[in-house]
Amino acid sequence: MTVTPDTPLTQFPGVGEVRAKKLSHLGLNTAGDLLTYYPRDYEDRRQVYAIRQAPEGVRVCVRAMVAQRPRLSRIRKGLDLVQVPVVDQGGTLHLAFFNQSYVERALLPGEDYVFYGQVERQGNRLSMTNPVFERADRQDVTGRIVPVYPLTAGISGHLLAGLVRQALPCARGLADTLPQSIRQAHHLAAAEFALTAIHFPPDDRALDLARRRLAFEELFYLAVGLAFLKRRRTTLSTGCPIPALPVEQFAALLPFTPTDAQRRTMEEAARDMACGRPMNRLVQGDVGSGKTVVAAYAGWLAVQGGFQAAMMAPTEVLAEQHFRTLSALLSPAGVRVGLLTGAMTAAQKRKVHADLAAGDIDFVVGTHALLSQGVAFRRLALIITDEQHRFGVEQRSALAEKSAAGGMPSPHVLVMSATPIPRTLALILYGDLDVSVIDQLPPRRTPISTYVIREDKRQRMYQFVRRQVGEGRQVYIVCPAVEEDPEAALPGEESPALTLKAVKSYAQRLQREVFPDLTVDILHGKMRPREKDAAMRAFSQGKTQVLVATTVIEVGVDVPNATLMIIENADRFGLSQLHQLRGRVGRGEHPSFCVLLTATRNPDSMARLRTLASTTDGFQISREDLKLRGPGDFFGRRQHGLPQMKLSDLAADMPLLYEAQAAAEELLSRDPELSETENRPVLARVRRLFEDTGNSLN
Repeated sequence: MTVTPDTPLTQFPGVGEVRAKKLSHLGLNTAGDLLTYYPRDYEDRRQVYAIRQAPEGVRVCVRAMVAQRPRLSRIRKGLDLVQVPVVDQGGTLHLAFFNQSYVERALLPGEDYVFYGQVERQGNRLSMTNPVFERADRQDVTGRIVPVYPLTAGISGHLLAGLVRQALPCARGLADTLPQSIRQAHHLAAAEFALTAIHFPPDDRALDLARRRLAFEELFYLAVGLAFLKRRRTTLSTGCPIPALPVEQFAALLPFTPTDAQRRTMEEAARDMACGRPMNRLVQGDVGSGKTVVAAYAGWLAVQGGFQAAMMAPTEVLAEQHFRTLSALLSPAGVRVGLLTGAMTAAQKRKVHADLAAGDIDFVVGTHALLSQGVAFRRLALIITDEQHRFGVEQRSALAEKSAAGGMPSPHVLVMSATPIPRTLALILYGDLDVSVIDQLPPRRTPISTYVIREDKRQRMYQFVRRQVGEGRQVYIVCPAVEEDPEAALPGEESPALTLKAVKSYAQRLQREVFPDLTVDILHGKMRPREKDAAMRAFSQGKTQVLVATTVIEVGVDVPNATLMIIENADRFGLSQLHQLRGRVGRGEHPSFCVLLTATRNPDSMARLRTLASTTDGFQISREDLKLRGPGDFFGRRQHGLPQMKLSDLAADMPLLYEAQAAAEELLSRDPELSETENRPVLARVRRLFEDTGNSLN
């Protein structure tokens, strides 16, 4: 069979309709998809040991002869066991295969095999459980560096590696889209070599060369695409010039003095809005750093210039909170603040729609309801979105279209995010947004004491909850699951106490057995929006004393009376997410606490949790999180509206990122439109890459 990048996987031997469907879940439909489905890890199976020399407790290859016919026994229904001793000149290794009855026929007495698995010692007896094996004269899955792929149910690593091997010949026919001048200048391997070696590296050097080439390529195309997006915004789009007014004039409305970081960010926004091009600025700051004040200043500037502003919030309760805050702050200056949410009555919505269209509301705060049909603005010049990862490019574009429908030029955009990440990384991840960092906390923020505790301290923790509630305070308890999952026990643990805490069953048990005299409520993502808002509203009004929730409270309303955050199975969350959750308390005048409860015995997990307990600096925490978990987990697949990085690690590859950016800038300075013959493949590749995310570069 001749394989091309477009060859469907259904034409590969052994891939029927059922298997093709499972492969499709991994995004694999053609041979070309397999080429860029990179391994997530590698197993070094090159060194083959004799039985007595094999290291114990780690996965290694051992060469030995099958000493006798394998013995199959049925332990119980659904559990088969094949046992067989294998020998070499120095010793015996006892093999056990669970639910692999085919091994009884596959291993032939007297034949030499290589077995890959973990050698364990029990007294003088050496054993290995469920090893991978093959005949010693084959060396297909042993004696080499073996790729480890992300998998799904019904698709094994062995199967996937076999399919990739069949697809590799089509790499020979692929044109190398990176210009030769860039490959030479940056010492990059050819595409065919890189694609072959990333899957089946003959040695460490080949793997390093392949990974460097392919990671550079991802970062280079990203940098070129972002340069196009930014140039289009700064040269092709026109915005409403809004005159800058002194920060001091706005500061007079505030009941406190803005921090230097807030002032600097306000001035950056004011310069953007005055320059005649549409502002596209990300304001990122730690939890409680005062981003809303910056948004209020930008909205105030827009209204003073004779325009309207709109702020989108991710929940109705948060929209209502912003509405109250902005009304109290801006109404004395004559700014008419409005609210639009899905929970409002039809008559209330009609009134807001009419006022927006007539220009009788200057600054509207709302949820996704702002995007609904019937919402029209008279002179919308500024869009503010709260929490970048809740509103993507599409929602901002939809709101911008409403501005255009009113005959206005492109609106200014201000995006607020409480995920503090290094500035350079933010410039990449948030595409064509300029970045402001509020790196100071207001002096009035209450410090939060953080503790890591184990299961044996649970009863003392419950007593602490009682003490806080007895003092009139409120408590959050965050769980990693909504409902119990019998498969969710931690590996190697059998005790029900060590399974994942689930909101529904845990809240019921707390109410029934632990806090029968307290008001316990629940909040999770599977509830209807109105149920969620009702639960959050009851908590914010003090009617609920203990709120058991999932991470939906990560972006939440301020409840100054909430002083204790308990996070169950804390090792199951990322550091940045834990930090966000912790930021839900410490918003009032009372001392506040965060308790991280864990049953893990993993030293790396404990080190992560102790990192969080040792600092409240969100930037330091996010750097640690990025190192530990990688950008995919940290940001989520479509969080920032940019192409997904398959190989590059934005924490570890920062020098390569700078190199790729420099190469992109140098290429675009020579050929701004990428119209030269050698550069046209770059333009085509970048267009395809960004069209997948809704960012057309045409």
